[in-house]
Amino acid sequence: MELKCKIQNYEWGKKGSKSKVAILYGNVNEKFVIDEDVPYAELWMGTHVNAPSQIKDTEENLSSYIKNNPSSLGLEVTRIFKNELPFLFKVLSVNKALSIQAHPSKTHAEELHSKFPDIYKDPNHKPELAIALTPFEALCGFRPISEIREFCANIPELASITKCSEECDNVEFLKKAFRAVLICEKQQITTTIDGLISRLKTLAHERREHFLAELVERLNSQFPYDNGILMVYFLNYLKLKPSEAIYLGANEPHAYLSGDCIENMACSDNVVRAGLTPKFVDVDTLCSMLIYKGEKPIDKLFKPHNEDDFTKIYKPPVKDFAVAEIRVPTSARNYQTIKRKSASIFIVINGKAKLKEGELKPGMSLFLSADQELAIIEISEDILIYQAFANV
Repeated sequence: MELKCKIQNYEWGKKGSKSKVAILYGNVNEKFVIDEDVPYAELWMGTHVNAPSQIKDTEENLSSYIKNNPSSLGLEVTRIFKNELPFLFKVLSVNKALSIQAHPSKTHAEELHSKFPDIYKDPNHKPELAIALTPFEALCGFRPISEIREFCANIPELASITKCSEECDNVEFLKKAFRAVLICEKQQITTTIDGLISRLKTLAHERREHFLAELVERLNSQFPYDNGILMVYFLNYLKLKPSEAIYLGANEPHAYLSGDCIENMACSDNVVRAGLTPKFVDVDTLCSMLIYKGEKPIDKLFKPHNEDDFTKIYKPPVKDFAVAEIRVPTSARNYQTIKRKSASIFIVINGKAKLKEGELKPGMSLFLSADQELAIIEISEDILIYQAFANV
């Protein structure tokens, strides 16, 4: 069944026709006119109450269809998730950095929701998987601690905030230095960032690259004098190529910076923020929950494995979701998707082909019941499709 999905116009989204979200949505909604001054940030596919998908032919909410046809989810999904679709599937188009944040574990989410229901609005965890559609930038996980120590020692402006941590062992150093930056008073942060940016402008090109000058300047233009700007010296700076992915489990510090991606996540709104945001910042909760482990950037890439010649699967260590990437060249002519034990949602990114009923084209989103296959025939342009389903 083809779905009618909804857009979210968050201010950090790419504007107008620069947005992959707008292009995909416009390709299947003839009455939609792209406004070049409007940010098109996210395309939501699923049953989340904030932007529920509908079945295109009947305009029935997908959640209502699933409630009336629970067998469509699959036996294992209904057993574990109580007749609910456990994931929210998205396309994101990021122009401006999203907040530095982490997501609580299931147990921690239940505790936070119980204590602060106005801030943490549900008791669920929120693991996420992001797969790049275009070159995609993100901060993800702590850098090797030796790198963080080097930055803190060789950037005078940063050293003035973190010097109290120098004599500690690595983990204690990281905890103290990270917290010191986040709780630093506004006047000192303003002086620190002014001094840092002025000094970075004097450096030769290679030294500017080493000290991430362009990124610091860009983040300061987006969030002037925000404590989170200095997090670039603590977190891994990743530049993903299309099809490369990162998995963001519980207690993993991260921030998306720019680019377009596929995202799949558990159905939750629980975010603990620490910087690069005008929203509520909860430094104490964040610092108490993080995984203080330094890793190399390459270790943060989440690798898929091949299922057949045209499909590879990204399987995170949670039951809520997985994602398959389906690439079929025109030379194959036809392809039948792999049967899943879970209901799934497809989003077509590129290509043209036919289905048994109608045509397959970019922007099309489809719901497929468990234990069913999608037959793609007469492929006339190379196909790229992403498929989301429960990891059961």
